[in-house]
Amino acid sequence: MNDRQQVSIRLHSLHAGENTVQELPAEAFAKGNALYIRYTEPALGPHQGETRAMLKLTEDELKLIRHGEVESEQAFQLGQRLPGYYRSPFTSFKLSTHTQRLELELEGMFGRVAWAYDLYVFDELSGHFSISLTIQEAHES
Repeated sequence: MNDRQQVSIRLHSLHAGENTVQELPAEAFAKGNALYIRYTEPALGPHQGETRAMLKLTEDELKLIRHGEVESEQAFQLGQRLPGYYRSPFTSFKLSTHTQRLELELEGMFGRVAWAYDLYVFDELSGHFSISLTIQEAHES
């Protein structure tokens, strides 16, 4: 059995009234009791550097780890405030997330995840984010 599968993800983010939707190719694989989704973020900013992202989904926690132009780690667990960090060529800071909503509806490597959280930077509230992720079979081109 092939334990890695090419998938298509749709990330929808709402922050400060601004909607952002990204549709990206990704790779999904299961390991232990977790589902991992690995993808490359679109290059942004003056350096156009590549950032590889990996989402780790378990029954009660979601973790986002990014490497490359941006290095960061954020964790989301319902009702919890969890520490993380963000580093880029221009700035670096500690952050934390306080998760108000975390819904996982997965069947195998496909499904939908939605979460909402307050982001704190240097212990100051930076904003409220609402994100949904849809994972589906990769479209053949």
